[in-house]
Amino acid sequence: MVKNTEDKPLAQNKKARHDYEIFETFEAGIVLTGTEIKSVRKSKIQLKDGFARVRDGEVWLSNVHIAPFEQGNIFNVDELRTRKLLLNKKEIAKIDKELAGTGVTFIPLKVYLKNGFAKVLMGLARGKKQYDKRETLKRKDQNRDIARQLKSYNR
Repeated sequence: MVKNTEDKPLAQNKKARHDYEIFETFEAGIVLTGTEIKSVRKSKIQLKDGFARVRDGEVWLSNVHIAPFEQGNIFNVDELRTRKLLLNKKEIAKIDKELAGTGVTFIPLKVYLKNGFAKVLMGLARGKKQYDKRETLKRKDQNRDIARQLKSYNR
């Protein structure tokens, strides 16, 4: 049985769900060069400080680091260059409208392969306050304790 590797994310922004409240997600294609896609397939991508903006009716992804491909020589490009995201016009209009609001940002959540193409799961997010982060951690601990007690009870 061959396991499908397309379900596994190549890169994930785990801190995003801690720092932001994500209220809507979009799947977008990403325009990459030949050596960049090879690096992405090897999971040499970092989403930690990434964000996206809408400029002239197009969405551009910034601050996402893709390591240069070792055998890429002259074909390698700048690691932090701005990359275009591929979305529908309606989605872009909706994102642009949401970003016009205060305190809303558009961040990458994970990168994965789908039918051989690199896809980025992007999220419209609002920053959490410190007390919200503490509340989330407390709730997570409580759920973990409940699950542990149920597991021991069901033995």
